[in-house]
Formats: sequence, C-alpha cells, structure tokens
Amino acid sequence: MTEKKAAEKKVAPKATTTTSSKTVKKPTAKKVEVLVDAENAGFRAGDVYQALSAVGVAQSVAQLAKSTGKTETEVLLGIGWLLKEGKVKGEEGKVVLA
Repeated sequence: MTEKKAAEKKVAPKATTTTSSKTVKKPTAKKVEVLVDAENAGFRAGDVYQALSAVGVAQSVAQLAKSTGKTETEVLLGIGWLLKEGKVKGEEGKVVLA
C-alpha cells in the first residue's frame, strides 16, 4: 500500500510539472519555394502585367500579390522581367505600366 502511494506521489508532481512547463509554439510560415527559370518568370510577368492593366493605376508589391494570388517573391520576379523589357516603371514605391 505504501508503494502505491509513493508511485502516486511521483506521478502527480511530474504531471503538474509537465503541464506547467509546456511551451506554446508559434505557427511558422511555410516556406514557399519559387522555381526561378525563364518560363516561370515569364508567367509571373504576365500575371503582374494583367493585374496592372486591369486596374490602370500604380500598385504596390503587396497589392499586386493580393490581386494576382501569387507570393510577393513571385510578383517581384515578374516585375523584374517587366522592368528589363521596359513595360513597367517604378513610381513612388509602386509599380505602373510604362
């Protein structure tokens, strides 16, 4: 009988310690890998160009990401392509069709 009480005493403090020492993990953002090649960059450029064309005003990278449904990295890849071709230009931190 004393062994049973001793076993209970060992379990109870351990359970209390375990519950009080639990750490809450913050959800981490999933890393999205972007395939960087000419084909993917061209498609992202098309997405960005169409979004800018539809709106007709300068947009930020965040706004373009939201309207295209792409990540900011993908939008930046498309903007780079369009900048190189001279199709867009930067205007006060935003992108607009040239």
